[in-house]
Amino acid sequence: MVDQRLDRLANFDPRCLSGGGRGVEKESLRVMPDGRLAMTPHPRALGSALAHPWITTDYSEALLEFVTPPQQSCWETLQFLCDIHQYVYPRLPDDELLWATSMPCAVRGDASVPVARYGESNIGRMKHIYRLGLGYRYGRVMQTISGVHFNYSLPEQFWTALHEVEGWRGDEREFRDRMYFGLLRNFRRFGWIVLYLFGASPALCKSFLGGRDPGLPEFDDGTCYGPHATSLRMSDLGYRNTSQASIQLSMNSLDEYIAGLEHAIRSPWPPYERIGVNPDGEWRQLSSNALQIENEYYGYIRPKQPIRSGERPTLALRRAGVAYMEVRALDVSPYDPAGVSQNEFRFLEAFLIFCMLHDSPLIEEDELERLDDNHARVAIAGRRPDLALAISGVERPLADWGREICRQLAPICRLLDGDDPAASYSAALELQSAKLEDPSLTPSARILTEMQQERESFFEFAMRMSRQHREYFAALPPMSAARQAEFEAETARSLESQADLEAAETIPFESFLASYFADLEA
Repeated sequence: MVDQRLDRLANFDPRCLSGGGRGVEKESLRVMPDGRLAMTPHPRALGSALAHPWITTDYSEALLEFVTPPQQSCWETLQFLCDIHQYVYPRLPDDELLWATSMPCAVRGDASVPVARYGESNIGRMKHIYRLGLGYRYGRVMQTISGVHFNYSLPEQFWTALHEVEGWRGDEREFRDRMYFGLLRNFRRFGWIVLYLFGASPALCKSFLGGRDPGLPEFDDGTCYGPHATSLRMSDLGYRNTSQASIQLSMNSLDEYIAGLEHAIRSPWPPYERIGVNPDGEWRQLSSNALQIENEYYGYIRPKQPIRSGERPTLALRRAGVAYMEVRALDVSPYDPAGVSQNEFRFLEAFLIFCMLHDSPLIEEDELERLDDNHARVAIAGRRPDLALAISGVERPLADWGREICRQLAPICRLLDGDDPAASYSAALELQSAKLEDPSLTPSARILTEMQQERESFFEFAMRMSRQHREYFAALPPMSAARQAEFEAETARSLESQADLEAAETIPFESFLASYFADLEA
């Protein structure tokens, strides 16, 4: 199916895959020079976390999130991300560092994690209270885990070509939604390969566990690790949270996906009811339902549509359909100063195209559980030599299945390469294919080997890499005057925007919240 579709597309338009939109969201903890979590507020020199489009915060005041606008190439995407880093580092207070790994620095329990604040506007208060709710539901320490999200949309000429070769004569938006959801289903089938190839969290600091038994061996007095783990971040110890196990969203259509999310947002959940919403006038969460808002549901990949001011994500999807995919399965890479590389982007782009072009039958609930179990197996033991994964009721060796996927990616990479003499996409695929032949090449294996050779704890390894990254950006040539002015203007504009928003606020917060969720009561 993939080869046939690709041949027809290439015959219709050899450049049909060129362009598209590529963006990245990268999280990093701010830490003190000794590795402790920074307790300082979000630096004003970085602008407003509420209104800045490129520099914001995630869960904590100390958890920065860098967001690139859509770019036309992998190089431009990484360059913009590097520019954000280069702008941010000299504006951090007290010689703070950006933590170089997904799993957090040494933490001292939930009380040591400051929840992000966004000012006194209603939307700012809502974002803060939502995060308070996450802390009550899952614990604040769990929210200090960092990740990288890759955003991707296919170019317009791809859709023109695909309409033609598929003979589609119906509604264009329906066609795109249908194809993007086929991609979503196949990412659930094959996305475990992303954890194997790019997982970079095989160890963690014991302080993260808060005294819990992780069922993992000790690396040293302060470190637990998985001997064959790829991404503890994506295991039951991290984002694969058992509290959300009962929420299974259908990937079979946009309507079913939206209905599942909205059902969870309006469905009471007894454990959260016991927390309380606003006892004695002190807000603890936005609601006591299974989800407070859509973004609380953690998935490996999400369909996205840019939202308008005050619009919920599901309303945006219902209004305009799917605009792009957000891949959320990437760990922060300690071996890349920006936390991610062009080779990751290139592989992911080819892999997402593969997922779209591959046959994608509907997934029933029992199959979805088995597919998620594949991800869980790879996260906790992906480098185990005898590891097998389930597909269509049959156990299959991981390496064999991975080789088959990479073989099917090869012609996609050649088409993406076009007339590039460096054949960058094919070269990126070759690098990843080598990891299937030699697991010691995976970042998870490299981290553990390096920790053993250097006799370092996880904390010491991450500290060393964090310092190296700061030194890397400090040594770069100065940012261009035009880009510097662009960042400074956006920083000033964000502060003005937040002030204007707060000054214009006219309705009580309770009324704002009721209006935000009003359509769910209909």
